[in-house]
Amino acid sequence: MSSTPPSTSHTAPARRVHRLPLAGLLALGAPADIWYKRAYSVVVAAGLPNITLLLLGRIDLAMFTMAGSLCALYCHNLPYAARARTLAGVCAGMVGGFALALVVAALTDSPYVLIAVGALMAAVQKGVCDAVRIGPPGQLILTFISSATLFTPSTLGQVPGRVALAAGGAVLAWAVCMAPALVRRHGPERIAVSRALRATAAYVAKVREAGAEHAGGPRGQAAGATHAAWQSLLATGTRTPVRRDLEHLLVHAEAALARPDESDPALLRDWADRTTGAGPVPRPADAAGTADELAGVAVERAYRARSGGALLRGFRPGSPLLPIMLRSAVGCALAGYVSYALGVGRPYWAIVTAASIFQANITLTWSRGVQRVFGNLVGVALFVAIAPLSHLNQAALVLCCLAFNFGAEALIGRNYWLGTVCVTPMALLITEFGHFQNTGELALDRVVDTLVGAAVGILAAVLVTNRRATSLIGDALAATARAQAEADAALAAPDADPVTLEGRRRRLTGALVELRNAVDAASGEWWQRALPQQEVLLAEQAAHRTLAATVRRQGLPVPKGAST
Repeated sequence: MSSTPPSTSHTAPARRVHRLPLAGLLALGAPADIWYKRAYSVVVAAGLPNITLLLLGRIDLAMFTMAGSLCALYCHNLPYAARARTLAGVCAGMVGGFALALVVAALTDSPYVLIAVGALMAAVQKGVCDAVRIGPPGQLILTFISSATLFTPSTLGQVPGRVALAAGGAVLAWAVCMAPALVRRHGPERIAVSRALRATAAYVAKVREAGAEHAGGPRGQAAGATHAAWQSLLATGTRTPVRRDLEHLLVHAEAALARPDESDPALLRDWADRTTGAGPVPRPADAAGTADELAGVAVERAYRARSGGALLRGFRPGSPLLPIMLRSAVGCALAGYVSYALGVGRPYWAIVTAASIFQANITLTWSRGVQRVFGNLVGVALFVAIAPLSHLNQAALVLCCLAFNFGAEALIGRNYWLGTVCVTPMALLITEFGHFQNTGELALDRVVDTLVGAAVGILAAVLVTNRRATSLIGDALAATARAQAEADAALAAPDADPVTLEGRRRRLTGALVELRNAVDAASGEWWQRALPQQEVLLAEQAAHRTLAATVRRQGLPVPKGAST
């Protein structure tokens, strides 16, 4: 079965300072598997209003419709039932922040007040997006829109019309993102399950090649992908036959994680390929043997319904998000004030740069800062090169902006810096919807604000440390120990209910994923107590043994036979 869960005491007084990495920060990876969904969605959602305004001779209003159109970048990983709700919240947040920024801009022109409001809004947007785990592009687009709007001259009389334009763009973005549901109802959950199968196949292949002791990284990735796939399925609506088939595949993926030596990675990869496509979902020949495990889905749905309130938990005292929000508020405010002191006419660019680099820990913040600076500098050079073409007429300006929108989503999955090579000229072109501006002045302002925002943002991350990061590992260890104890108790019962056993197995799987996330976040934070690495290792090993025991007890079939 498993050993007794390890103690969670970790009070070692040693403190650590990490070396900030440089190697590999600009290396390119594989493109994101659904990059084209975001790219085409934002082009359609932004292109239709822009072209309409161009034909009407009011392209100067495009910057307001763009506020809503950029919502099309969100929620493409969610099943459509959950996407409808979540994207509606994103649109409401975008339009609400836009309206607030317009009102503040109409009431004051003090740069000190505008920067302070922009920094506070950036911190709240960061906290909300992290609390609900909204996914990419996170708070960045919200902060870009609200910060830019704060420094756009406005009157109270103009507010209703401009908000209406943004709301119209947001409604169109929602419709564009929901449109694929008409032709491929199960697309997002099929992709999530395919990712889990592919990651599990990589883990199984690694175990066969080098042994389980050298497959820790692939195992964590496979467990995370499988957990995410379950969350995707649990967020869907009615359990259709297709979704039940996907659940069968995930049960087999979990069995392969527990018994990799007996599993066939080629079969897992074949299932992944067929699941991604538009054809029938592959159905394992022994799928009938997983009925008890799938009954646990109902238990998990009920558990999720009782354990909501992620947003409120993110803002409660002691939340690990509070130091990150404080970093955002301090860093964005300082960046804006330094930029203004240097005489830059657009301090909101420094605010956005600082907001864009804040990640889960200092090491990741440093990495994102380096990538942001490099990508922005290359992007400014690209803007200078393309400016003569975009200045030919307003139609050329609109087409260039849409092309960079598409390019940003096509490239950002390879590496963040590569995406910002397109984001930078796109943002600069948006400022010219009202009128063409001096290219050299615009480029110089952007370079200064990029350097100021990145430098001040990293400094704020160093000064405002997240001292809760290490203690969160203790919380995660305790949660893992509780989940393991519940699973062990179910295993010890000779007449254990299969549904209860499955629910506790999945709960333990989720606890392990959260433990690994907590360790990863704390590992890159400065000035922390020494991490309880040995306790984490023992907890993970014990939990893995329990999971393997539940798989054997349940008789879950591993993927090694033919499928139908």
